Amino acid sequence: MDVASFLQQCGIGITSGGFLGLIAVGYTLVYGTVGLIHFAHGDVVMLGGCLSLAILSFLVPVPVDPLTGCLVVVLAAACSGLFCGCLNICIDQFVYRPLRNAPPLSPLVSTIGVSFVLMNVGLIWIGPTDRAFPEIFLETTRSVGGFSIAMADLLVLVIVVPAVLCLYVLLRQTRFGRSLRSIAAITRVTARSGEAGKLVIATFFLSGFLGGVASVAAGVHATTINYQMGHQMGLYALTAAVLGGIGSVPGAIVGGLIVGLIRAISVAFLGPRWAIASVFLVLIIFLAFRPQGIFGKSKTRGGQR
Repeated sequence: MDVASFLQQCGIGITSGGFLGLIAVGYTLVYGTVGLIHFAHGDVVMLGGCLSLAILSFLVPVPVDPLTGCLVVVLAAACSGLFCGCLNICIDQFVYRPLRNAPPLSPLVSTIGVSFVLMNVGLIWIGPTDRAFPEIFLETTRSVGGFSIAMADLLVLVIVVPAVLCLYVLLRQTRFGRSLRSIAAITRVTARSGEAGKLVIATFFLSGFLGGVASVAAGVHATTINYQMGHQMGLYALTAAVLGGIGSVPGAIVGGLIVGLIRAISVAFLGPRWAIASVFLVLIIFLAFRPQGIFGKSKTRGGQR
């Protein structure tokens, strides 16, 4: 493989790592707030992809110019984000909330059950076979600095980069963001049920919204979706969250980029069948030396951070 091809694979990895990072943020937000691994998150994202497929198929039955295409995709991402955010709230309020004080195994099993329910909803919605995303742009590639870049990858960046920037502003400039970033603040909030409920609802909505936005980017990038895509994307995203340090939002983004790069390079050198194995091999080796992840904080012997 020459240098140009290697750099092109790195570009693909960064592109896919961007939306994996957004999905990983969903995992880390929920875990940081209620201490729960939301295993159904990937399937929530999958249903967001189903909705975005329906919207894009209706609005762009034929390829359009870049500006129109970007506007339509942003609209689809917003609708999918709202849908997934509201769905996440419903899951929390009707399934997870009654189990807040239950033994730890009960909520964990419930997340797996919700995952399978949502996967079957996706099966009913789009069927058992792959569904192709519509061709959005008239031109499929564009040459930049001697490199050929797929328009779909550029579109993914149009979706992911603003989402990450908005997330940064939200977490750094708002009271909600400061509460999420501080374990101590979250602990104080949970002592007052009214504020705790609002924080949890907002967290689940934000987690779902980011997942819905990422679902559009994932569909555009892969060009197809299916009812099982939630499991695979969820697996990659959860790996990214753990690699970056579960509970750390910057760690989730960085972890997503790392997973995307490992996946793209392993596909190029070893083939698609080795992609998942390569990602997990790197995760195992890394965690052996740094169990808390890249941005995670180690615990003292007393169990305190």
